[in-house]
Amino acid sequence: MRAMVLEHPRPADKEPLQAREVPEPAPRPGEIRVRVRVCGVCHTDLHIVQGELPMHKLPVVPGHQVVGVVDAVGSSAKGFREGDRAGVIWLHSTDGRCEYCLRQQENLCLSAQFTGYDVDGGYAEAVIVPAAFAHHIPKNFSDENAAPLLCAGVIGYRALRLTGAAKSDRLGLYGFGASAHIVLQLARHMGCEVHVFTRAAAHKELALRLGAAWVGEAKDHPPRELDAAIVFAPAGPIVLDALRALRKGGTVALAGITMSPIPQMDYSLLYHERVVRSVANSTRQDARELLQLAAEVQVRTAVKLYPLEEANRALADMKHSRIEGAGVLRVSQ
Repeated sequence: MRAMVLEHPRPADKEPLQAREVPEPAPRPGEIRVRVRVCGVCHTDLHIVQGELPMHKLPVVPGHQVVGVVDAVGSSAKGFREGDRAGVIWLHSTDGRCEYCLRQQENLCLSAQFTGYDVDGGYAEAVIVPAAFAHHIPKNFSDENAAPLLCAGVIGYRALRLTGAAKSDRLGLYGFGASAHIVLQLARHMGCEVHVFTRAAAHKELALRLGAAWVGEAKDHPPRELDAAIVFAPAGPIVLDALRALRKGGTVALAGITMSPIPQMDYSLLYHERVVRSVANSTRQDARELLQLAAEVQVRTAVKLYPLEEANRALADMKHSRIEGAGVLRVSQ
């Protein structure tokens, strides 16, 4: 089958992925094979191909926002039949028995495996996933519009929930890409007033179209203090910008899987019970809740489509903020 394979990490501008013909995988007991229609392009993919995360597997096929059709079902696999549409997310599997799994914190599982990182992902014509870790896609989303929900949407939803933001709160979003443009719609549905901090003019325009009350840049001060904030941009200094805009007792959630160093800060910036917390991975329950909520809200995902063979261009475009919304690879019809 066709696949875009990472053999050696390198900058996205240097075409890190190679087009290869690789063996088509077969499902084992408990697994299903998904014939990939589309796969979203995520900042985590960018961090992987550029070697900004420790490499767990090489060569590896990236991609963990997969929408496709089940075409093979392993023995004892439950919940899916051949012909069903299925979504594959970042969390590929957990052990189900470590202290974190037993505390309903499977996103922190000591033996977790992740799609497109520990196992081959969706930049290919087929992908294998345990049936228990696959997701049914709401019928009102097309394949390409569903793909960004499966990581950008899920991790954004988890970050939003962990901020504790509620109706009438002022929420700040720092960085406005695939995840933030979904979170803005969820937050507006909740009744939040959303303030967006981004440099790109196209991103500012999209934020206003989606209902942002105010747009500016990270160093700007919003009209009023924020009750909560989410930092999507992987730039440590922005954490301090968010804290400066935050009211007493507010929370800043860091949604990225990696970030440049956070500068030393004066304690007064954190004092008055302000909270900074990271957001690590997501759970299957997060994905189920987000997909249901997105269908209810009728979330609109802005996508830019690329052929599978142009995955390198998609990654470079994302790196340089040339995508409005989310990049999605079209693998098959």
